[in-house]
Amino acid sequence: MSKVPVILTIAGSDSGGGAGIEADIKTISTLGLHPACAITSVTSQNTTGVLSAYDIPCEVIKNQADAVCKDMNIQWAKSGMLSSSAIISTVADIVKEYDLKLVVDPVMAAEAGGDLLRKDAISTLKEELLPISQVVTPNINEANILSGMQITNTEEAKQAAKVIARTGVRIVIITGGHLDATDIIYDSANNTYTMIPGTFVKGGTHGSGCTYSSALASYLAQGYSTDEAAKMAKGFVVDAIEGSLSIGKGVGPVNQLSHVLHSSEKYNVLHNMKEAVEILRERKEMSYLIPEVGCNIAMAVQDATQTSEVAAVTGRIVRVRDTAQVVGDIEFGASSHVARIILAAMKHEPGYRASVNIRYSEELVDICRELNFSIASFSREEEPEDTHTMDWGTTDAIQRHGSVPDIIYDKGGVGKEPMIRVMGHNATEVANSAIKIAERYSAMKDQ
Repeated sequence: MSKVPVILTIAGSDSGGGAGIEADIKTISTLGLHPACAITSVTSQNTTGVLSAYDIPCEVIKNQADAVCKDMNIQWAKSGMLSSSAIISTVADIVKEYDLKLVVDPVMAAEAGGDLLRKDAISTLKEELLPISQVVTPNINEANILSGMQITNTEEAKQAAKVIARTGVRIVIITGGHLDATDIIYDSANNTYTMIPGTFVKGGTHGSGCTYSSALASYLAQGYSTDEAAKMAKGFVVDAIEGSLSIGKGVGPVNQLSHVLHSSEKYNVLHNMKEAVEILRERKEMSYLIPEVGCNIAMAVQDATQTSEVAAVTGRIVRVRDTAQVVGDIEFGASSHVARIILAAMKHEPGYRASVNIRYSEELVDICRELNFSIASFSREEEPEDTHTMDWGTTDAIQRHGSVPDIIYDKGGVGKEPMIRVMGHNATEVANSAIKIAERYSAMKDQ
């Protein structure tokens, strides 16, 4: 049995499940480590704010830490909500007794509203806990309080980081979510700065600070450098924000499982695509449906919005004598043509995530009708200027039909080969539909 690092999180509990201990446990577990915890406060909290908070007695906090530290090999810990001077002093004693490497998330207020750190405890944080900590991860508002400055730009943030480092903490990371999305890392031992740029993404941010600090501690525990760990933690939080959940009336919580779920979804798409390609390659009849320019099959992940989230064959499927041959591998972002068709369809009905294009003929359209496929078409001659044919054409056909049909075709144009697109919910479904068409066409030829 292999041993995995154990991360101790010392923080408050969020009854809404979006931040605090709950966010830390989800983050640490998602990253493949084991979370242990010492709860410092129990908050009555939801997406709209903190209604009340009850501080756990210091003796009980210490007992929780003793229980896990005496049993498990814990080297790294992170702290979150430490609401009073007494709790901060207790945590400082725990860090010293067990020689813990600590990442401090100086939680002062909930994302949705509500103070979580008493003002008289800030000096205790700076005097007792930061001097024995490895890293502190304030956001701009927290950095303002810890430094006594008013940060309005990156240069002022760098100055504030240096001021905070005078407490004795080695690494100060000022996260940029409240400024310009750039994180600033200041290493006081080397007097160096590292900038980690970013862009603002849409989504709920409740629990983002907790998630960042626990992800950072998890990566550090695995041996990554501070810069590497900070970059990966930032990426993890961005994924969590983009996959955030709308579960209440206020600020939505980040979704720590977003990265895992997205990776799993990509695997499922690739697996389905592999099966679909084999279906097309194994049947001789498929060669009758391949256009002169070749064909491609593609499938998107759930909620895809860009071509990089659609898997297709890197080359194309071409006709070689009487067989269909696949040229290239299956990769995401490999197709623009078929991917745009799918993305346009998903805007109308998200379940239609796959398509394969086959050659056009009146015979083949008639066969599609005989097979009871729903059919719609568009004319390239009606395409407005400054539009992309596949985006516009697919949308036009769907709007005329009233829903996403099984078949969308066009008769081509100048320099453009006419084409039939078979639509479906997944790659194997559209592959099997194409084979049905091919079998019917082959039977007609043999008559």
